Amino acid sequence: MKKVRSAREAVALIGDGAVVAVNSSSGLLCPDAVLQALGERFESEGAPRGLTSIHPIAAGDMFGTKGVDHIARPGLLTRIIGGSYPSGPSNAEPPRIWQMIQNEEVAAWNIPSGIVFDMLREGAAKRPGVLTKVGMDTFVDPEQEGGAMNASARQSPMVRRVDFDGDEWLHFPALAPDVAIIRATTADENGNLTFEQEGATLGAMEMALAARNCGGIVIAQVKRVAANGTMRPHDVKVPGILVDIVVEAPDQLQTTATAYDPAISGELFRPLSSFRHAEFNIGKVIARRVARELRPGWAVNIGFGISANVPRILIEEGHHGKVTWVIEQGPVGGVPLLDFKFGCAANAEAFVASPHQFSYFQAGGFDCSLLSFLEIDAEGSVNVSRLAATPHRTAGAGGFVDITARAKRIVFSGNFNAGAKMRLENGRLIIDKEGKIAKIVPKVDQVSFSGRRARAQGQDVTYVTERCVMRLADDGLIVTEIAPGLDLERDVLAQAATPLHVAPNLKVMDEALFRPEPVGLPL
Repeated sequence: MKKVRSAREAVALIGDGAVVAVNSSSGLLCPDAVLQALGERFESEGAPRGLTSIHPIAAGDMFGTKGVDHIARPGLLTRIIGGSYPSGPSNAEPPRIWQMIQNEEVAAWNIPSGIVFDMLREGAAKRPGVLTKVGMDTFVDPEQEGGAMNASARQSPMVRRVDFDGDEWLHFPALAPDVAIIRATTADENGNLTFEQEGATLGAMEMALAARNCGGIVIAQVKRVAANGTMRPHDVKVPGILVDIVVEAPDQLQTTATAYDPAISGELFRPLSSFRHAEFNIGKVIARRVARELRPGWAVNIGFGISANVPRILIEEGHHGKVTWVIEQGPVGGVPLLDFKFGCAANAEAFVASPHQFSYFQAGGFDCSLLSFLEIDAEGSVNVSRLAATPHRTAGAGGFVDITARAKRIVFSGNFNAGAKMRLENGRLIIDKEGKIAKIVPKVDQVSFSGRRARAQGQDVTYVTERCVMRLADDGLIVTEIAPGLDLERDVLAQAATPLHVAPNLKVMDEALFRPEPVGLPL
């Protein structure tokens, strides 16, 4: 059978009620041409109907113009299982998938990204599901929300607590996709896939195995098609025996924001001088203080937000290469990129399949994680996954729950409250107007990270803000450092919506952090 078909021919093979798994991470590896064709087929034919869509990591950009939003149509999509979701800015209409979730037009679950990959691997091997501690005491736990994002999802629980060998675990069922939609750079006529212009492989192999072993089909979107016998076998990441249909899309982007950058795919190494330094502002002050928590030789996970600038701090301070960055999408080493390119790294040392990277994270094999927060509560728990007022502005938890489950050390970073007007002057932090929204609260709106569980496991947890540094202690949050120029009672304790403890040896943060010139960072 000829494998190279049009996108329209490929999606014609997807039947009503199919379970469709999509390998993507925001704009990275998004099989946009196939998803667009699927949405267009539904618009013209009213079919297929009643699909379940599986996204270990979000497919599409934050504006809802790509990826999953192509298929976010009532009747086409009835269930969605996602590690993360496209998020939208507060001043724009929510992405279409968020509108469906909020309107109860689709049953939606937010399951940790690594666990979704694990569920697919269990389906591929025809095993009964995943037993894990990841997600316990968080919103994923059935004793809280079970990962359900709306009432439609709560009617069909996705996870349960079970006793196994005298211990309590979370059990997630195996996933058996009828269709896997994946993406690569090149396919030969037999469907062998290479990823030479991609910034990751994500879970392409695992997803293809799951669909094939469960009797489904695998659709691969590629940029180009090569003749048989022209690929080096070591370069093939997904063999053609697992691929049914190849869709050629010559104009596919490397990422949502990138036509093609050879440094993302490791085909070229950029000079360090080509990476822009972070602009001097409040965020840079926080990132500098976060960087002081690092030690030479560490493997360090990094997340989206303020901490994503820490690699640029190390470049500016002459410490690049002294820690190795590891990202959930799979890059190891190099320089993690920002904004719409987040999840990619320039000059990477290796690309690891995302499911393997998550196994590394879930067991706490790395040294430290740098992550953001939306809220912190009195127990030290953190919310990154839901804002009650504007949920579409958050992307869900992604790999956050996998990463924090057993991490030895975690440094959370963010602004102390929301909406404050501040400036930096002569090594001091000046607050001109206080923020109206507290981010240090009695209880977080959603538990993405459990402070209580962290204390029980002996995890080392630090919270860095522009005003102060806090540590997680046995009795809750303790302020250990304060920014120069601030009054402890007025500017810190009174601005938290829950009481904070103060260390008896409270220190003042280094003034150099608050000045524009390099700080001479010790590492």
